[in-house]
Amino acid sequence: MGTRENTSFTIKNWAEGDRPREKLLQKGRNSLSDAELLAILIGSGSRNESAVELCKKILSASGHSLNELGKLSVKQLTHHKGIGEAKAITIIAALELGRRRRSEEALDKKKISSSTSVFELMQPIIGDLPHEEFWIIYVNNSNKVIDRFQLSKGGITGTLVDVRLALKKALELGATAIILAHNHPSGNLNPSSADKQLTQKLKTAGESIDIKILDHLIVTEKSYFSFADEGLL
Repeated sequence: MGTRENTSFTIKNWAEGDRPREKLLQKGRNSLSDAELLAILIGSGSRNESAVELCKKILSASGHSLNELGKLSVKQLTHHKGIGEAKAITIIAALELGRRRRSEEALDKKKISSSTSVFELMQPIIGDLPHEEFWIIYVNNSNKVIDRFQLSKGGITGTLVDVRLALKKALELGATAIILAHNHPSGNLNPSSADKQLTQKLKTAGESIDIKILDHLIVTEKSYFSFADEGLL
């Protein structure tokens, strides 16, 4: 009795022109679609469809957005037939590396020249979190980033911010100015009365030790509100 033929669509059994690994080698990484890149990660599809077709379905379920795909849990990914725990973990790890790379690239720019550059620095960190976090960016007199520091982490309803700790770290780092940033998980960009009060409290405390507050950004997944741009500092 012969052995049963393995009919799953593994990449090595595809037609040469359809193999994303070979396509990457021959034409470069930019030639591949998102689905093809994901297919390289998972290696094989199900019995009835190729890895690329499976990845197209996964992307479609996430609105064709890698950002949305990157938010999914292992449990959510394994709802797709053909995606087991190992493949789900591989996808999550790859997208997390991409997020960290974007964050690292933003930090490497170092100089803060506008509210947009603050957004680019902080959005990969706090833009799509389900809870609120408050961060401080410390800069020197050339507006170059010395460090960034998570001052507090809380629920969706808000955070508790230690003003003394924020300014103590500024003195330790030799910073001449700080930029405040926190996220609104709700997506609402309007500053609350508490946001305004905290900004003024930090501004007043900073002035006493010659530490300027350059800006305060409210960050959401796709946009931001700048206190400096809106004349609220």
